[in-house]
Amino acid sequence: MKFTAKQIASFIGGEVIGNENAEVYTFAKIEEGVPGALSFLANPKYTEYIYTTQSSVVLVNRDFEANAEIHATLIKVDNAYESLAKLMTMYEASKPKKSGISSLASISANAKIGENCYIAPFVVIGEGCEIGDNCMIHDGVSIGDGAKIGNGCILYAHATVYHDCRIGNNCILHSGCVIGADGFGFAPTAEGYNKIPQTGIVVIEDDVEIGANTCIDRATMGSTIIHKGVKLDNLVQIAHNDEVGSHTAMAAQVGIAGSAKIGQWCIFGGQAGISGHSTIGDRTTVGPQCGTIGNLEGGRTVLGSPAIDAKEYIRVSAYMRRLPDMEKRIKALTREIEALKNK
Repeated sequence: MKFTAKQIASFIGGEVIGNENAEVYTFAKIEEGVPGALSFLANPKYTEYIYTTQSSVVLVNRDFEANAEIHATLIKVDNAYESLAKLMTMYEASKPKKSGISSLASISANAKIGENCYIAPFVVIGEGCEIGDNCMIHDGVSIGDGAKIGNGCILYAHATVYHDCRIGNNCILHSGCVIGADGFGFAPTAEGYNKIPQTGIVVIEDDVEIGANTCIDRATMGSTIIHKGVKLDNLVQIAHNDEVGSHTAMAAQVGIAGSAKIGQWCIFGGQAGISGHSTIGDRTTVGPQCGTIGNLEGGRTVLGSPAIDAKEYIRVSAYMRRLPDMEKRIKALTREIEALKNK
């Protein structure tokens, strides 16, 4: 499927600079561009490539000004990265979708399956399950008894939804993620650890995307809740009875201990860790490998372990680099003081 620069600009509200009839049929990074490809420039670090790229069309921000000849046709937009995302979404939506229910799927007789669903071979859907309309459930997915899946969801190969859990509309669960496994609850005794039954569920609201091999544990009682629009990367761990506020994003290997409450529009860098029973306010940014202990007020950016304000962390880091020299100076001063004492 081919599109002209003029058609693309019309769709995203852009301005064509160059040949409006230039055609593209694929996407490419600007440094790896080929004829017939659409690329984008959003990060100034890649500006040099716009003068050498072989891509036919390049999306740029409206404030971009060239200082040399450019062979590609440009489309100026308010935000090149957002426009690219919009185009790629349109491109994906135009691809033919699989449909139908495989005879190799195991579906309980009393499960309810919505219209226009695709259910692949070796999918298992338990008793009393409800699957909404326009869902795509790929190979080897397991959906436990009583679970409910909303409309327009995609469950990729070998995703697992345990019994009674709730998934909202337009959610994406990537391969190997596990929704509703038991929380890590044990009572220590003189003989060992007695398992505490995890009787709650997981509730995932609309427009949530969950990465590969991410785990969201069911609550001990009540619900572990992932609110609307949350985006979780691969290998994230959400413990029992956690609540993650709407539109919060977590990068890979973030770990949230039990009964934590995370606010809205928060951002967590890779490998960040949040202590149990803590509250993180709205619009908090937690840096990579950051470890928080206790509550954090909203609107803060924290770094380090234990977490401190980002500006303070930068100052501390500067001092840390100077510690070897400071140690030498302290030892020298100590020797001078001892010498003065002896005199």
